[in-house]
Amino acid sequence: MNTRVLVSLALLVGIGAVLHAVIPGIFFGMKPDMMLTMMFLAILLFPNVKAVGLVGVVTGIISAMTTGFPGGQVPNIIDKTITAFVFFAFVLLLKKYGQTLISAAILTAVGTIISGTIFLTAALLLVGLPGGAAFSALFLTVVLPAAVINTIVMVIIYPIASSIFKRMNITAHA
Repeated sequence: MNTRVLVSLALLVGIGAVLHAVIPGIFFGMKPDMMLTMMFLAILLFPNVKAVGLVGVVTGIISAMTTGFPGGQVPNIIDKTITAFVFFAFVLLLKKYGQTLISAAILTAVGTIISGTIFLTAALLLVGLPGGAAFSALFLTVVLPAAVINTIVMVIIYPIASSIFKRMNITAHA
């Protein structure tokens, strides 16, 4: 992994961190996770194990530092690291069909649902859910709307980012 790829990953994670910090919470401090969208974008643009591991761990740590979820620090690190590799596995499975806007959108929706499930499960087991909220209530009021929002954001930014990185000739193997 060269410096250009590292800088690109850092830029995407940085944009995600700013968005994650400024978006207000929806329900019990939980909010749509723009950090997750940027992590997915980084994995789509740089689909290799080193980049995925790096972006997953760094995204988890930064999400932990900016979370509004009570006790959500450790669940964020667990969630982002696992989700990064699960998302990467789906990217590899769909690679033979080519990377399209539709596949990016579907992967983002599925990835967000997986991430939300992992996060809520980890939070439930480690710190409990805030306000005694039920898993299903948080899933329906936060995870599913976040999946919709993240998918819309990906549909908007994926073609732009993809063309910029192609034009700049920055690839995972550059």
